[in-house]
Amino acid sequence: MSLYTALRHFADSYALAMICVLYLTLCLWHFRPGATAHIADAKLSIFQDDDHD
Repeated sequence: MSLYTALRHFADSYALAMICVLYLTLCLWHFRPGATAHIADAKLSIFQDDDHD
């Protein structure tokens, strides 16, 4: 078995599964119970440097 064939088999099976798991983890990360405070901070972060006296 050549290196190309071995890498192609890995990419077709295990790498695709790992990418799908990573994608779902990153998408669902924002909906975890402890994320509420982080989401609120992120929503207001664009106004932190405003100096409108």
